[in-house]
Amino acid sequence: MKYIFLHGLGQVHSDWSDMIEGLDNEMDILCPNLSEWLSGKKASYFNLYHAMETYCEQQKEPIHLSGLSLGGILALHYTLEHPEKVASLVLMGTQYTMPKRMLRFQNMIFYLMPDKTFWKMGFGKKDFISLTKSMMDLNFKKDLPKINCKVLILCGEKDKVNKSASIELEQQISNAEFKIVPHAGHEINKENPVELAKIINRFYSGL
Repeated sequence: MKYIFLHGLGQVHSDWSDMIEGLDNEMDILCPNLSEWLSGKKASYFNLYHAMETYCEQQKEPIHLSGLSLGGILALHYTLEHPEKVASLVLMGTQYTMPKRMLRFQNMIFYLMPDKTFWKMGFGKKDFISLTKSMMDLNFKKDLPKINCKVLILCGEKDKVNKSASIELEQQISNAEFKIVPHAGHEINKENPVELAKIINRFYSGL
C-alpha cells in the first residue's frame, strides 16, 4: 500500500523530508507537490481536489492518506467521497468547516506581501489568493460520522487556531484518536518532525 502525505498551503513536498527519515523504512511513501496539480489550470480548491482524485485513483490498492492544513482538508474530502479507497487517515492542523474571518484576514496579508514570496511555494500571488478564496464555503461537518477507517488527528501544542477544530473532529468521527504534538505550532512537519514521525509510526503499527 502507498502512504501519501499532502503538505499545507505555503509548503512544498520536501517539507516532509525530516519526518520521513523517522518513519518505517518499509513504507512506500509518496509526497506530491500540490502546486504541480494546478499547472495550466485555474487556481481553485475544486481543481486541486479533482487533480488529487485522479492521482489517488491511479493507486490500485487502498491508500494510507495523511495531510496537513490544506492537505488535511483534501485528505478529509477524499475520504468522505471515496471511503473504499482509504485504509487510514491522518489529519494535522485540519479544519472541517472553513473559518471565513481567518481566511479573509490571511488574504489581506497576502495582498501586502511581495510577489517573490510566493514563487518558492510554486504559486503566483494571484493564484495563492484565488485558491484561498475558493475554499470559503467548504463545510464537511454533516458527513464526518460517515468515516469508518481509523483516523489520527494531530495538532501542534502551540497551534491555538486549529486545536478546537481538532478536538471536535475526534468527537464527530467514531474511529478517531486525538494527540497533541509537543513543541510545535501549525507546521508540525517542520517544527517537530522527530516526534511527529514517532506518533505516526505508532499509529500505523497499530492498524
